[in-house]
This record gives sequence, C-alpha cells and structure tokens, in this order.
Amino acid sequence: MRIAVLADIHGNLPAFETALTHLRRHAPDLLVIAGDIVVGSPDSYACWQLVQSLDCPIVRGNHERYLSHFGTEQADPLWLTEQFLPVQWAVQQFRDDERQAIAQLPLALRLVEAPDLLIVHASEVSDTTSLPLHTTSAKLTEIFGDASEQTIVRGHNHIPRTHPWGRRQIVTTGSVGLPLEGRIAAQYVLLDQGGDGWEAHHQSVAYPVEQTLQRFAETDYVAQTGPMGRLFQREVATASYHFVPFLRYYKAWREEEPGLALGVALERFLTHF
Repeated sequence: MRIAVLADIHGNLPAFETALTHLRRHAPDLLVIAGDIVVGSPDSYACWQLVQSLDCPIVRGNHERYLSHFGTEQADPLWLTEQFLPVQWAVQQFRDDERQAIAQLPLALRLVEAPDLLIVHASEVSDTTSLPLHTTSAKLTEIFGDASEQTIVRGHNHIPRTHPWGRRQIVTTGSVGLPLEGRIAAQYVLLDQGGDGWEAHHQSVAYPVEQTLQRFAETDYVAQTGPMGRLFQREVATASYHFVPFLRYYKAWREEEPGLALGVALERFLTHF
C-alpha cells in the first residue's frame, strides 16, 4: 500500500496544485491531508475547496483551530490583535457552517487499512508540538509514548526529516506551501508499506512561486494583514524562517519596551536580519 501525506499548505494554491500533480504520478492508494491548509498565503479558501474535492481524510492543524474557533468562547484574546490579522483575513473567506465543519476535524488519524500508522499534525495531544532537529529519544517518548504505532507521521515543523526512535520512526512531512529549507519547493511524503513496516520517501518539487507572489499583489494581502502578512510573504519568497524568529525577538524586545509596536519591531528585525 502507498499513502501520500501532505501538510502545511498554508493557503498557497500554486504549491498545492503542483504537489497534487506530482503525487498522482506516483499513484498512491490514499491521500491524507495533515493540517494547516489555511492561513499564510492569500488562497486559504481555494485550498480548502480543493481539499474538499479530493474526498480524503483530513487532520486538523493549529491554523484550522485558529480559523474555526475565532469569535467563539474558545478563542484566545490575542487572536483579535494585529499579530493575528492573517487569521482574521482568512476567517472572512469562510461561512460559519464551513468553520463549524473544520472545528470537527480530528487531531489524529488511524486507518483500518493502514495498520501500525498514526497521522497527526503536530502530536496526538497538541496541534502545536514542535520537534527540533536534535530532539532526544527521551523527549520523543514523553511526547509520543502513549502511541503504539511503529510509524508516526506529522507536519507542523515545515522541514522534512525522519526521526529514528528505537525500532520506530517519526516522520515529519515538510511543508507544501511554506517550506523553510531555503529551496522553493512543495514538500510531502510517500509511505510504502513493506514487510518491515512503513518506509518514508520524502518528496520535493519546484512550484511556480511567482504565481503565489502575484496573488499577494492581486489581493492586497500585505496591506490587509500588516506585519505578519509581510513576514508570510518573505517566507514564501525565500523559503526560510522569518515568522517564528521575529515573534521570539518581539517577545524579548517587549520585555524591555512594553509599548513597542508590531510594525516598528518588524522594521527593526528586518534591519538587523
């Protein structure tokens, strides 16, 4: 059996379409979307509609949670601030019933036809669990110790890798729409079932990034979503980290300057880095 797992599309329709064209050549028996379909590039709704047309299993990512819980009692007050303007922008594209359906997506997926395989966005208990490159076996046991599967497939970290874990493995898919390795390419993983379990084959295919950047211009996305939209645009254009590093610096700077505006902090960040 062959399964294709795609994650972290982040509203990047040209990258998503390219990945789908590429994976069809490999004739997977099943396609699974492992979360973060939305928020990042301007086409969250078009990406969601395309996912719906595929009639495939979907796991909820943290950005689906932001979108579906926005405006409810489960929402964090921070989501109403300038920092979450890209989420607010995406929310406006969806009907209430669509957001309610997204809220019902599972955090984890086990398939009868694919034994010994667990698919999540980040982990089975949280949609924001991060696995840095040098995550220890002890930390992996702390995060995934309750899972019995030999292979756990996840997204969230946007860099493809396979973590050996004793006789088991944790596979991070990379990102379809926001790769962060310095190469502009849509990333996903193919899983082949063999006698010794699941074998992961990481895929990376160049996509027409100029089409995505044109969508930023056509939709006036950066003007509408402010500093964070600008960071998303830079990540798309460079396939490198900007968003999370900026937030870390911004948090540290605000400890010394509590009134530091987001836009001012971004200009400082871009000047230094």
